[in-house]
Amino acid sequence: MQHIALTGCVFLISSLAAACSGTSGNVNGASAGGSGVGGESFGAGGSPAHAGGGPASGNPSGTCAVPAEAQAAVTTSPTHVIGDGSPVSCTSSAVVSTIALGGIITFNCGPDPITITLDQTAKIFNNTGPEIVIDGGGLVTLSGAGKHRILYMDTCDKAQVWTSAACQNQDSPHLTIQNLTLIEGNSTGQLEEGGGGGAVLVRGGRFKVNNCRFFNNACDPTGQDLGGGGLRVLSQYSGLPVYVVNSTFGGADGYGNQCSNGGGISSIGVSWTVINSLFSYNHAIGNGGNPASSGTPGGGSGGAIYNDGNTMTLTLCGTRIEYNQVNSFGSAIFFVSNDHTGNIVIDQSTITNNIGGSWYPTYPQISNHDDTPITVTNSTIQ
Repeated sequence: MQHIALTGCVFLISSLAAACSGTSGNVNGASAGGSGVGGESFGAGGSPAHAGGGPASGNPSGTCAVPAEAQAAVTTSPTHVIGDGSPVSCTSSAVVSTIALGGIITFNCGPDPITITLDQTAKIFNNTGPEIVIDGGGLVTLSGAGKHRILYMDTCDKAQVWTSAACQNQDSPHLTIQNLTLIEGNSTGQLEEGGGGGAVLVRGGRFKVNNCRFFNNACDPTGQDLGGGGLRVLSQYSGLPVYVVNSTFGGADGYGNQCSNGGGISSIGVSWTVINSLFSYNHAIGNGGNPASSGTPGGGSGGAIYNDGNTMTLTLCGTRIEYNQVNSFGSAIFFVSNDHTGNIVIDQSTITNNIGGSWYPTYPQISNHDDTPITVTNSTIQ
């Protein structure tokens, strides 16, 4: 029997509405964990608001506290600066070559918003850390031009310098992207590590996202495990979580990301802590689920979020997930723990108006095994 804590939440299942306040109940499954973080509002470490148009970063109603390790990096003393103060100095080659150097990277492209269209994927070299930060200052948009992935890091890719025999579980690099907009990344046909990650693919080390926006990114349209229109992440050190803070995936009609699975984010065996963020208008466009139904190519699950693996935790706090769409399962979230050791924690969040899919054993719009522990506090799922 699953014991799911329900505090200050509202959820609707079919025509039944239930309001909860300090109560607990029994819903099919196994025992749930604790509550998520809560408290103060997030200020992106004092970082500027984004310029240049499009939906803003993050959930404007999100007021969850941000743990120290999830805060934006300090970039007042950068290792490298892209640009000399003029827009023409901020080129694709400057971005790609500077990111290859690692360290703390900022931009000096002038006072106005700028879009830098990359003619190739910018790649992290694993021996250029341990700390690597890419900070757009709220003015910089990186575009993949609809042709290629924007950013790539893989500790197990020898072409990027293999620094450990335990590459799948090494501490560094620690990669942070912040105050950036990433648009029109497209990893279709780029099948490193199984593909996916239209804007960003990361394997190994640690990865953190602060105050970023992901618009119109895409990856392969079919495949039973392939996913992550915005982000695809694998093999984080010691099972520690990826932090996504005050960030937006889609945010308005016409800005959404898409992939076979996980229109916003996707992973295998990775924990996530998503704070004060917004996922909307993303689309899992595959068909047939996982494993793929007979006669189908597979996919179509996790309109916003696709998590597969074993022991992992998805934590949402101050986050809004709405108007995402699927063809198969999990219009908002697809979460499958193969050995039934994973869990979900939802606090001060709203999951609403997501479209399509089936297999909703516990809550609408969330596909999971019926024994997956889920804790929901001060949240709306309807």
